[in-house]
Order: sequence, then C-alpha cells, then structure tokens
Amino acid sequence: MFKQRVVFVHGAGSFGAAAWPKQHGMALSYDALFLRRHGYDPVEEPLETDFCADAAIVLRALADDGRGEAGGHVVAHSQGAIAAMMAAVERPELVHSLTLVEPACLSLTAELPATAAHRALMQPLFEVRQHLSDEDFHREFVRRVFAAQSPAQSGLGDPNPEDRREACRLRLQAPAWEAPLQIVPGVPTLVLTGGWEPLYEEIAGYLRDTGAVHRTAAGGHRPQDSAEGNRLIRAFIADVGRQQHAHAS
Repeated sequence: MFKQRVVFVHGAGSFGAAAWPKQHGMALSYDALFLRRHGYDPVEEPLETDFCADAAIVLRALADDGRGEAGGHVVAHSQGAIAAMMAAVERPELVHSLTLVEPACLSLTAELPATAAHRALMQPLFEVRQHLSDEDFHREFVRRVFAAQSPAQSGLGDPNPEDRREACRLRLQAPAWEAPLQIVPGVPTLVLTGGWEPLYEEIAGYLRDTGAVHRTAAGGHRPQDSAEGNRLIRAFIADVGRQQHAHAS
C-alpha cells in the first residue's frame, strides 16, 4: 500500500529521529524521513548555518521517494521551520502540508513588538559570539532565551564536556531574523505553539492572519512531545491527506 511521505525537520539540539520521540510511530502509517540539517552530523565538526542548504535538504527529501512519486507533508520545529517555509516557497507543488512547531520565523515579524524585543535582547550576544567560547555562548544564550524555563523544558540543557559539539553548533547558528522568508501561498499550514512565550505566539498570530491554522498544546518549546501536541500533528496531516485523496479521486 502506498504511504504518503512525511519529512521531519529539527530545530536546535537533537537532530534526526532523536528530535521527534513522539512521532516515531508515524512510520507505521507514513513514509517518514527524519532529516539532519546542514552542519548537524554525529561525527563531523559543526558548521555555520546555511538556510539555503537546509531548504535544499528538505527539497531533496521531497523530490522522489524511489517509486516515481514526489512530494509529502513537512513537519518542522523552531529554526527548522525556516527551511520548511523556504522549500515550500521554492517548490509549493511538493509540499502537501506544513506543520510548523514553535516556528522561529522572526524575519516575518521583525516589526512586531515581541520579535523586536527578542532581537534587541539577543543581537548583542550574536555580535560578540566570535569572541566567546562555545560554552560561554551556550550558557548566555540559554539564560537569555529560557530564563523562565528549566533547562529540561528548553531542550538545550546545561553545558558540560559531553555537550561540546552541541554548544559549538549553537554558537555557529545564524540569527533567525536574517532568514530570507516569504509567506507560502496555498499550502495547508498548521502552527503549533506551547503557549509559554509571547515571541512564538506573535509569529503564530502573524501566520494565522495569512491563512494558517493555529493550535496550542502544553510542553514549552517542544509541544510536539506532549500527548495533545502529538495528536494535533497527526490529526492535521491525516485530515489534509484525506482531503487531497478525495480531491484526486
């Protein structure tokens, strides 16, 4: 039986299948691919963010499933939502739906108050990151972004020797407000947020006003790990898939 493809695009921290512990079971019903973005490798040294390279990785995953079929659903978290949106703008016919979880799409909302405040807080840190150690940058990043959250909720944890590669990768990331984003026309889109941070609610509101569906589930920056968040993701993809199948029949 033919399975629709679902491509998962991670944010910071864990990557590949490890970034989606509650969605592993979707592989029973879908052709599920858990991607690694540019610079995320278990062996090679981390690389600086390349938004275009990330988008190209998503498009390659959608281009052909080996059976002559192309396209699929894209589920993306945090900064991974940038690559998902860029891919959908470039090849909208390949993207059956977008699910954007706590999307770090700051360049869309740059003039809005929560985004402007976040940039004012974080830009000075990014401006001096070349002069900081990986650990010092990691520590200050977590302090500024997740001051109201515990490390476990933030998903980044406290720096220690075992976290060196993760800390290095975090320091090399490009500020999300620099991403070349545009609104994606005509692609069914779900935005899922955790309801904990005005920044992500502001971005979700902007996307809702441009046609997306917005839902909230508990879980801080990782609502996809909650039972309700996981249910919302699965229900949205299944509903879009049924509608597209009915339309094609």
